[in-house]
Amino acid sequence: MSEVTAHMDNNTVALNESHDSTAWLTRYTETMLNTFGRPQRVLVRGDGVHVWDADGRKYLDLLAGIAVNSLGHAHPTLTAAISAQLGTLGHVSNFFATPTQITLAHALLERAGVLGQGRVFFTNSGTEANEAAFKLARRTGRSRILALTGGFHGRSMGALALTHKEAYRSPFEPLPAGVEFIEFNNIDALTQAFADNGDDVAALICEPIQGEAGVKPLQASFLHLARELTTRHGALFILDEVQTGMGRTGYWFAHQNPELGAGITPDAMTLAKGLGSGFPIGALITFTEQASQLLGPGQHGTTFGGNPVAAAAGLATIGVIERDGLLVQVRNTGDALRERVRALNHPLISDVRGHGQLTAMEWTAPISARITEHALEHGIILNAVNPTATRLSPPLIITLDDLVPFFDFLAGLPAHFDKE
Repeated sequence: MSEVTAHMDNNTVALNESHDSTAWLTRYTETMLNTFGRPQRVLVRGDGVHVWDADGRKYLDLLAGIAVNSLGHAHPTLTAAISAQLGTLGHVSNFFATPTQITLAHALLERAGVLGQGRVFFTNSGTEANEAAFKLARRTGRSRILALTGGFHGRSMGALALTHKEAYRSPFEPLPAGVEFIEFNNIDALTQAFADNGDDVAALICEPIQGEAGVKPLQASFLHLARELTTRHGALFILDEVQTGMGRTGYWFAHQNPELGAGITPDAMTLAKGLGSGFPIGALITFTEQASQLLGPGQHGTTFGGNPVAAAAGLATIGVIERDGLLVQVRNTGDALRERVRALNHPLISDVRGHGQLTAMEWTAPISARITEHALEHGIILNAVNPTATRLSPPLIITLDDLVPFFDFLAGLPAHFDKE
């Protein structure tokens, strides 16, 4: 094995050797903990909606780092904003504030419609935002928290306690106590959960669309009843918009989408993924004066959350989304994508669902992983979110012209792929 080192070259970090993918993957197994399994490819650069691997192959990126790269790869506005901020002031700790951090908090509250009564706590990720939401719920003085079957809220211990999937939970039990799961979209189960000592409920947390479960939206009737019951019993209603926020569904936040939770207002909301367009940042946003007062000085914290560089990335993301009219583009392109896929009438596809730039194709057999592998060989990055569903969460900047190779790929799939 040849040596690989890093050095400075023309004011950038450069690698001394240009390995191919096989060599890099060997290095990976020698150096990285095996928490993710073997990577599918080693990616070395990106531009817009495309990335390239270490062997020079080009891919259409319909995953966007799991709904993270809102503006695609190497967006000039984002790059300039991050560079300018880091060249001015990179980090100050939370003993101090910065104008960039305060401006981003203002921008988020304004778009959430709660400027003046809401507040923001910045984190580095979605799981940390949900950890903060968990502690916010505990500050009500109640310990009972309701979550939904199929829900995914992260893998740190508090967020994991809210996550339903047994395979994620069981190796790390006991988890923080007090979490009860009620069936996804089951009105009767929701009603019964509050009928049984409803005044003991600290919070109900749910995702407007369950991405990890296969892009499954909550019914508007469920969301409205959840708001009504939590209000009646003095519990917090917390929306996890880590994946669905920041324009992913064609609205700043999915609960503003008329087909999802139009008209409801949560007590708190968590964000991350698309907020920094690839730069790590998350947030817990409170919507009411009461929720905003639950956490006081010293009761929660973070070293990097609200870092001015991350805040600059968030402001650049918001600015480009507004400047380029991406919310409308996301709605139109997403609707057209699903219509085009349905129009194929492909015998392997049993359902196409989603909102904005968050889509799932349901297959007639458990072939999602094989389809994803097949797509990768054809230069398209997809996500096998479960055995029968494939998730698409492309950059918000994607156009129908960009998607032509994807439509051609689907049209070319054999009718009996599962029997190949």
